[in-house]
Amino acid sequence: MKQSLLKRCAVCALALAALMAGSILSAQEKENPIPRLITKDGRHALLVDGEPYLVLGGQSDNSSTWPKMLPGVWQVIEEMHANTLQIPLYWEQVEPEEGKYDFSMVDLLLKQAREHEVRLILTWFGTWKNGSNHYMPVWMKLQPKKYPNVVGKDGRPVDSPSPHALATREADAKAFAALMRHLKEADPQRTVIMVQVENEPGTWGSVRDYSKEAQRLFEQAVPEALLQPEVLKALGVDARAEGTWSEVFGERADEYFHAWSVASYIEYVAAAGREEYPLPMFVNVALRWPFGNPPATNYESGGPTDNVIPIWKVAAPTICLLAPDIYLQGDEPVLKVLELYARPDNALFVPETSSDRVKYLYEIVGKGIGYSPFGIDNPAKVAVRQHDAVAAEYRLLAPMARQLARWGFEGRIFTAVEREGKGEQCVGLGRWEAVLQFGDGRRAGQQPDTRPRPADGKALLVKLGDNEFLAVGTHCRFSFRPVGKGAGKPWQYLRVEEGYYEDGEFRMIRVLNGDQTDWGGPYVGDKPKLLHITLTTR
Repeated sequence: MKQSLLKRCAVCALALAALMAGSILSAQEKENPIPRLITKDGRHALLVDGEPYLVLGGQSDNSSTWPKMLPGVWQVIEEMHANTLQIPLYWEQVEPEEGKYDFSMVDLLLKQAREHEVRLILTWFGTWKNGSNHYMPVWMKLQPKKYPNVVGKDGRPVDSPSPHALATREADAKAFAALMRHLKEADPQRTVIMVQVENEPGTWGSVRDYSKEAQRLFEQAVPEALLQPEVLKALGVDARAEGTWSEVFGERADEYFHAWSVASYIEYVAAAGREEYPLPMFVNVALRWPFGNPPATNYESGGPTDNVIPIWKVAAPTICLLAPDIYLQGDEPVLKVLELYARPDNALFVPETSSDRVKYLYEIVGKGIGYSPFGIDNPAKVAVRQHDAVAAEYRLLAPMARQLARWGFEGRIFTAVEREGKGEQCVGLGRWEAVLQFGDGRRAGQQPDTRPRPADGKALLVKLGDNEFLAVGTHCRFSFRPVGKGAGKPWQYLRVEEGYYEDGEFRMIRVLNGDQTDWGGPYVGDKPKLLHITLTTR
């Protein structure tokens, strides 16, 4: 009788302890909500601390996640005025022996990020890093039969992990789940706001895996989940199609099969991690040329390139967004990529790009949730101050990043970039149209400046009210004209203020008038400036 009573008391005590622990956790999550991605009217916001957050980030070099390398990383992050550091975690570092995990580097990152008041995006270098398996632990690399690579069409192994290797997938899922479990315990402050699962997954040198197991799956019927009419239509296939991969997808069958296989593998890994701690998770992509539908032999096959986004959305629902790494040259391809990845079902985030692509920063701010140039601590880039242009932008934008994130989610941001040979662009703003003159800022009638200058002008406008706007830009003159019912009416600047944001409020430096507004509107040169503009008709 006594033993029975003692058992009951013990059970009750355990239940009470569990209830109290749950209550504490619930209160903690209410005070520090887990970051999440939200969508409304086709627009997206990353919520951090319960409010929209704009990532003004920088990504470290691949080999910087070591204690003695971090001081240099933090120095550049501080100089850039970045609010977020994106940095890799290496599977070989986290699991040096099978089943034995070392999270000391994670803990050091959390500690130092908090000291620098910077958020983290962690990049999991697991099964894939740029299509290869070079970050797998040594104990796995020494067992190539158990953890095999892709087999090419000629029967030879390719330097890329097979998405059909169940042992590899299981090992990655276990390690990733352990990482997410540790983050949940070690980071109640939500220092880490997103996690990238793998890095540029897919395969170079072969469109797909031609191993016996892969071939067996390839010859089977296409999974039912992929045969939804809207998915098939998006892939350019008859909405009623069914059968094997070759029967349904024809000449694209190999690539689509590989995309399904890689995405399904990553879904398994991501889902294991999300079960432990549901941070937003994303996958980045090595892009293909965005025009003309080139063959998969020309780029990394299997990753979330623009033509297989519908496949990835079905195969990997745990992945919140697919993120383009932008290294393409030229306005048309870059702007096309931004268009392709800014979708109602996909938030735009650029986790990798060159610092010289800062021209497109405002486009990304207006359409997406963040921007993060790569290799910020690379000694060669640091030596030539390659990130100075980004730093100038971040210095101005970082104090208003929360407001920008909210305005973007509300659809209040409008942007434009200078195109080669196209000096003027117009942007609709309701009752007004902004007339943006890109160039050297010469006034009408002045001798043009014939010195060569890159076409790097850009502009961002925020509609605060019917007649009130914020304007940010470089190499841009801002003018306006009334449209709609007010079209043709005389108008004027009621007030133009130059300033900055502090504590969520606009602070004026000076009022612009006279020569600063009368000759075609206020002009911003090679250094970005913030203007508060109020207009009126007469």
